[in-house]
Amino acid sequence: MSGDVVVQLAQQALMVVLLVSAPMLGLGLTVGLMVSVFQATTSIQEQTLAFIPKIIAVFVAILIFGPWMLRIMVEFVSSIFTNVPLYIG
Repeated sequence: MSGDVVVQLAQQALMVVLLVSAPMLGLGLTVGLMVSVFQATTSIQEQTLAFIPKIIAVFVAILIFGPWMLRIMVEFVSSIFTNVPLYIG
């Protein structure tokens, strides 16, 4: 296995990680921003107020985007397994 193949696999793996984590991170960021704006407008300074909505938002993102994320990961692993003879030889 040459260095080019390893770099290509690492690049593909990082792309899959970014694709799979983006919906959860984006929704958590959006909900956190909305809670922060709510806290600023109402002068509520409770630090733990932001955690519960973010956790719920991430779980909702997993429920909504779960099949898509699973498909992306399965396709990546399947492509690795089908190309093993090319990587070794």
